[in-house]
Amino acid sequence: MNSQTDRLFSQPLAEVPDFIFNEAVVNVFPDMIKRSVPGYPSIVENTGLLAAQFAQPNTLLYDLGCSLGAVTQAMRRHVDQPNCSIVGIDNSSAMVKRCQEYLSAQNAMFQTLLPAEIIEQDILQVDYQPCSFIALNFTLQFIEPKQRTALLKKLRQALTAQGALLLSEKIKFTDADEHQQLNELHLAFKRANGYSDLEIAQKRRAIENVMLPDTFEVHRQRLLDAGFSKVYLWFQCLNFASMIALP
Repeated sequence: MNSQTDRLFSQPLAEVPDFIFNEAVVNVFPDMIKRSVPGYPSIVENTGLLAAQFAQPNTLLYDLGCSLGAVTQAMRRHVDQPNCSIVGIDNSSAMVKRCQEYLSAQNAMFQTLLPAEIIEQDILQVDYQPCSFIALNFTLQFIEPKQRTALLKKLRQALTAQGALLLSEKIKFTDADEHQQLNELHLAFKRANGYSDLEIAQKRRAIENVMLPDTFEVHRQRLLDAGFSKVYLWFQCLNFASMIALP
C-alpha cells in the first residue's frame, strides 16, 4: 500500500484528458496532494482536533469526498465520544477500495478507534442522518456550482445544533493582483516540490474543467444562504483555505 511518486504528467501528452480519480491517481495520491496543496498535513490533523471539539454522543461524523481516508483516520485518533461513528463517502471505486485497506491497517495499529464505514456513493444523493461534524475537504470544488447550495442545505439540515461543518477549498481572489501573486507563489511551491513546468501545465489543463474554485466571500455567502449562522476562516496557506460553519 506504499504510495508511488506522482509522475502522471511528466511526459508530453498529445491530448490531456480531464482529471479523474482513477486507479492511476489513487496509486500516487498521497504524494500528489502533499506536493500540490500547501498546508494539507496541517489541515488534516487539525480536522481531527476540530472534530473532537464538536462531536457529540450518539451522532455520526461525515467525511465527504473521503478519498484515501486521511481525515477519517485523524478523526478516529482524536474523537472520544460514546456511540459515535464515522461515515466516509466517495464516488471513486478505486479510492473507496484503497481507503478501506488503509483503515484496516489503522485498526491493526490502535487498540481503540471510532467505528468507520466507507461507502461508494455520490454525496449529492445521500440521505444524511443526524450528525455533529461534517468534513468537506477539497470536495465541494468538484461539485457543479449550481448544485453546491442545495448540498450545503441538506448538510445543514442533518447537522445537530452544536455541530459544525468544515470546508476546505482552493480559493480565488477578487483582487487581480492578489490572485496573481498567490497563484505564482503556489506555482513556486509545486516547483520546489519537484514538479516540472510541463507537469504543472498538463495537470492544470486536466483539472481546469473539473475543479472550479470560488472566492472566500462566495463560500461564506453560500454557507449563510444554506442556513448556517456563522462562518470562520481558521486556516489559509497561499490560495488554499479552510473554514468552519456553525448552525
